[in-house]
Amino acid sequence: MTETKTRTLPAAVTLTQRAEQRVANLMAKAPDDAIGVKLSTPRRGCSGLAYSVDYITEEVKFDEKIATPGGVFYIDGASVLYLVGSVMDWVEDDFTAGFTFENPNAKGACGCGESFMV
Repeated sequence: MTETKTRTLPAAVTLTQRAEQRVANLMAKAPDDAIGVKLSTPRRGCSGLAYSVDYITEEVKFDEKIATPGGVFYIDGASVLYLVGSVMDWVEDDFTAGFTFENPNAKGACGCGESFMV
């Protein structure tokens, strides 16, 4: 009998500690039916794709699932190829707060930073 070996792959997106803490904060006040937070890249903006983070209520077959200390973080299966190798952070200052992304796949972004292209 041949032994099958499985290899654990790294997550497509790495979350910083601040991003993990923000996911935990979101899940602490999430609607009762929310099972996690999901990152997707819908088509919008002047460069083509944007980052979107939303609550979800059910798993989708090809979504990537990442367990974080504060809850489950999902990556849209159709968006994974655009996000592989990215780092997601949460940044707050006196004027703004939001997730930021260091995405090695992005070939450009619009001037306002709202969307990107691959």
